[in-house]
Amino acid sequence: MNTVTFMFALSTTLAALLITLNFWLAQMNPDPEKLSPYECGFDPLGSARLPFSIRFFLVAILFLLFDLEIALLLPLPWATQLHSPTYTLTWAYAIIILLTLGLAYEWLQGGLEWAE
Repeated sequence: MNTVTFMFALSTTLAALLITLNFWLAQMNPDPEKLSPYECGFDPLGSARLPFSIRFFLVAILFLLFDLEIALLLPLPWATQLHSPTYTLTWAYAIIILLTLGLAYEWLQGGLEWAE
């Protein structure tokens, strides 16, 4: 038996053994407190399934966009050590200007306002 087959058989056996032990040793005695949506003891005041506002998703997408901008511009100090740093800086400025124009457009359209 080669090493790959042995490791596969060993990991499968170990996983099956651990799953069996979990089902055998687990104590399942649910009570009303454990079955309630809030385990802190408080009665829920409203539905836990309220829909999110679309503004929440818009702000989340903007956060991800600007977070990715930081990830794109992070290697910029090392990239300026290349033979032609003007090419690198031109693309970096283009990214910054494009994202700034997008942010200004979103701001002027009122997309960042929470209350209408």
